[in-house]
Amino acid sequence: MFGRLMPLIVAACLCATAAIAQNAPITRIRGKIASLDGNTLSINTREGTKIDVTLNDNLTVATVKRFDLADVKSNDYVGIATRTEANGEQQALEVLVFPESMRGAGEGHYPWDLQPGSMMTNGTVAGTVQASSGRELTVTYKGGEAKIVVPPNTPVVTFGPASKSDLKPGAQVMFGASKSADGKLTASRVTVETNGVAPPM
Repeated sequence: MFGRLMPLIVAACLCATAAIAQNAPITRIRGKIASLDGNTLSINTREGTKIDVTLNDNLTVATVKRFDLADVKSNDYVGIATRTEANGEQQALEVLVFPESMRGAGEGHYPWDLQPGSMMTNGTVAGTVQASSGRELTVTYKGGEAKIVVPPNTPVVTFGPASKSDLKPGAQVMFGASKSADGKLTASRVTVETNGVAPPM
């Protein structure tokens, strides 16, 4: 009886382990590339530490390019990091205009770690108007809506293609990595600075 149950027990344990791995939090990494040795990317992080990240074989490398704020229009899907001003106004720290193929990515309004107290709003632009301190975007997402003022000097970017050859020492990067139980970091996507335009996220 126990012999027949053992494979089922092992399978259940494997499924539970897989579920835990899938639900493991993503470690966001920001910094400058120190080196790339094969699939090992070394980063000097903004926190002042040096870390190694193993790049997966199915790696996607992207970059960002400038996007004119005046060209942000209704129905664009955006991700906006914000801080809350003393008057309660949500003011943009950066704006990312997603390509249509990434519509729905990370949708919602939640804490972000760009700076202390910052938030991230990913959603669809429902309207734009001029405000006294910049351009105000109304962004809707599942379960809510946010009015965000974008000052004129706010970085506004969209994604562009890049390759592993763009992962050069000194280039700024921002990406999410998975951390295993033994603390090792792996990543399948890296966003890297090219042509002097760095990921502002």
